[in-house]
Amino acid sequence: MIQKQQHSLLNKAEEACNLLRRHLKQDHVVRIISHNDADGISAAGVMCNAIAKEKGKFHVTIVPRLKDEVLSKFFKEKYKLFVFCDMGSANLKGIRRLKGDVIIADHHQTNPETTIPDNIIHVNPHLYGLDGTKDVSGSGVSYLTVRPMEYKNLAGLALVGAFGDMQYKNGFSGVNKMILDDGIESHNIEVRDDLKIANKTHEPLYKALSHTINPAIKGISGDEEGSVTFLEKIGISYRIKFTELGNEEKDILKEELVKINPEIFSSVYSIPTEIPELRNLEDYSNILDACGKNKKQGLGLSICIGDRDKSIKEAQDLVKSYSDDLMHGIEWISKEGSVVQDKIQYIYTEEKRKKRIMGTLSSIGLDLEILDPEKPVLAMSRMDNIIKVSGRTTSKMTEKGVNLGYALENASKSFNGSGGGHNIAAGAVIPYREMDNFLNLVDEIIRTQLNAS
Repeated sequence: MIQKQQHSLLNKAEEACNLLRRHLKQDHVVRIISHNDADGISAAGVMCNAIAKEKGKFHVTIVPRLKDEVLSKFFKEKYKLFVFCDMGSANLKGIRRLKGDVIIADHHQTNPETTIPDNIIHVNPHLYGLDGTKDVSGSGVSYLTVRPMEYKNLAGLALVGAFGDMQYKNGFSGVNKMILDDGIESHNIEVRDDLKIANKTHEPLYKALSHTINPAIKGISGDEEGSVTFLEKIGISYRIKFTELGNEEKDILKEELVKINPEIFSSVYSIPTEIPELRNLEDYSNILDACGKNKKQGLGLSICIGDRDKSIKEAQDLVKSYSDDLMHGIEWISKEGSVVQDKIQYIYTEEKRKKRIMGTLSSIGLDLEILDPEKPVLAMSRMDNIIKVSGRTTSKMTEKGVNLGYALENASKSFNGSGGGHNIAAGAVIPYREMDNFLNLVDEIIRTQLNAS
């Protein structure tokens, strides 16, 4: 059954590819609109690279949300082909007003009952009974759309986006596994088992461990004192770098870390032909994520399409700044906790430094069990008269019936806001004055979801 569903998705992607090829043959400039997170930037990167290899031209805009006022600007443009990457599935009514042909390459939840106009080719796993939360990311759907062009060397970049959307836990599955196989077959991706410690080549061990958040290490991630205590307890110098450890010490470290979280020693994915800073897919993803969070989407995209000199240093500085903010944020939620309601919990900030990390902070808080993993977290950031909401929950809670994408979409609409996403991670924007009412309604929707399962 799964193979049949994947085959249907691939057929639709090939249909989109044929449309793209027709426009490229006519020398039309392809108008690309993509999301501003690591997955969206990767998705745009995959599309741009494929078009460039075909000697075509493109014009890219990367946006945080496809709001009506953003979409209305594209209505005035006279391009013959628009391509939406990692977004668009929730905006079919607006997109149908575009004058040219449209490809939507997205993986977010969509309403299968919405009529798709003749000028739109909609490539989305949810339309074929596949799960866009774990089976394939937005960059993966972009890759499927250009896959018939035989550019399998783009498989690595496609999985960079999957890392950005946290789809690598317990290995890749579904369509992501197919993309991985493409990458291995074309020698674009290598896989090996290793310790997944952040910055292990250039930071003292205690710092490297405390900055490791994927996977999270309870009592160590985000806690330099906890990291020092752990290393002293197992008899390893905390100031030494990982690369300076002897083989016996490395074995001891691995053994003790695996006791805390077995995922710390698992598959590491790399692009062997890349420069060292981008070779590890997860590091590459972190760089793009930091670019997106700092509103430097253009910097991230330039890295994806070939700038390997000027942009890397600036992007690495953003990663360090972002990582420092995360450490500060973990300390904050460790002290303050969350505001708990019946079925949900929330954290709230007006502080600029915290706003860009709230979604990631929610995920880490759940992983480290600083926040209650049995209650979805809504991270609320005030932006003048609106609230930006980032919702996160666990796989265990989605199995119990929680669907944050549905909850945030429906609750936000009730207060003239907008929202949506995946069952495990979603976002919304609402008026500040409605924050309490919104929280109460989301609490009620989640309670209904849990009771119905």
